[in-house]
Amino acid sequence: MSRPVLNDPSLWQVAGFINGQWCRADDGTTIDVIDPASGETLAGVAAMGAEETRRAIAAAEAAWPAWRARPTADRASLLMRWHDLMLDNLEDLALIMTREQGKPLEESRGEIRYGASFVKWFAEEARRAYGETIPAPTADRRILVLKQPVGVCGAITPWNFPNAMITRKCAPALAAGCPIVIKPSELTPLSALALAVLAERAGFPPGVINIVTGLPEGIGGELTGNPVVRKLSFTGSTRVGRLLMRQCSEEIKRLSLELGGNAPLIVFDDADIELAVAGAMASKFRNAGQTCVCANRILVQSGIHDRFVARLEETMGALKCGNGMDKGVSIGPLINDQAVEKVAAHIDDALNHGAQLVCGGVPDGHSRQVVPTLLTGVTETMRITREETFGPVAPIMRFETEEEALRMANATPFGLAAYFFTESMRRAWRVGEALEFGMVGLNTGAISMEVAPFGGVKQSGLGREGARQGLDEYFEEKAFHMGGLS
Repeated sequence: MSRPVLNDPSLWQVAGFINGQWCRADDGTTIDVIDPASGETLAGVAAMGAEETRRAIAAAEAAWPAWRARPTADRASLLMRWHDLMLDNLEDLALIMTREQGKPLEESRGEIRYGASFVKWFAEEARRAYGETIPAPTADRRILVLKQPVGVCGAITPWNFPNAMITRKCAPALAAGCPIVIKPSELTPLSALALAVLAERAGFPPGVINIVTGLPEGIGGELTGNPVVRKLSFTGSTRVGRLLMRQCSEEIKRLSLELGGNAPLIVFDDADIELAVAGAMASKFRNAGQTCVCANRILVQSGIHDRFVARLEETMGALKCGNGMDKGVSIGPLINDQAVEKVAAHIDDALNHGAQLVCGGVPDGHSRQVVPTLLTGVTETMRITREETFGPVAPIMRFETEEEALRMANATPFGLAAYFFTESMRRAWRVGEALEFGMVGLNTGAISMEVAPFGGVKQSGLGREGARQGLDEYFEEKAFHMGGLS
């Protein structure tokens, strides 16, 4: 097995973390973690299941009374220590992430900073979890609204952002007074376990943070079926989100679901081309296109179409593909062979139905590296416009009018993110309000940050992460009526 050389070797863990203890699977089995760039096995991580998850939930339940009773300032201080440790160990955390996930090392560094920003934000926001008073209808009554922690929470996180998707869920839960059981992706568990090392070092009590590694079925079944778990947060595909929603229905659990997307990026005739190309590059090619908010469809108005395509092709030509560990690489490998097969199928289908290949092309199947691909003449009947590609392919669709662009953009069951570029303030308001998405970017390709709510509508999910709203997801509101006061 090949493992990176770390400044702090203790960050490299392969056991789960339950009740403050590092634990192997009960039956001793492991799951291989593969470097997507080289195909090497990095580690064998504990293959836990339902029984280990049940113990983690019990540990969280036992930790809950003391954790929720702890003063907010104490919880905030622990979160800030965790935040500081993340930044102190940024290089090691980034190195672990690049080896197990594949993204370029500079992107991994950015994700560590981004993930840590949520911990700092919620450490601060915990101090502002205000209730309210309501004017009573009679003089002898007072009405208060109290915010109280939901209880034991479960989190199931994806492989594409193995650090930030944990901190974005874990930090508000901990700030609100909820202990948590985390199931990281079996493809990228090492980043999660490194975070647990730092959480232990920061001083979180046993049982407050638990991480169970393994395949989804047994762990997910216990998190959804165990009545002790009051809330589940999941980031992943809509297909799995539906399954988890059904499983949680028996217990009527609180749910946060951040699911699939099909983001349009619209470029109007009056757009600043340089700004639009920069926005498209930032949105489309981050993490090799493996993000839920990346531009899946690029809609360009006829008057600017050819100039935009030419400038985008030129800019894409500067992208360097390769191993994320190598200097200057901007596009790393896709996560596994199945991801490459899906991208190839989308490109093939588009070309077979009349799209034109400007640059790039169908992967050769000999590696997980996909060359950034630009297609024109893409239509609404092609798979690439109806399904989430999750790869570095930019499909260009031509439109004539604003009304046509809005119809095309909204013609999807998904509603996570959308982007558009225009210099018209009137159009900005019209289009921004008409787009049926939970997040909209005007003249920018970056919309994800700790200070703003993140989440979708329609089949892209429920609830919000980040911002004040992200903390509220982990509170129950209690109406407290006091009578007989006169």
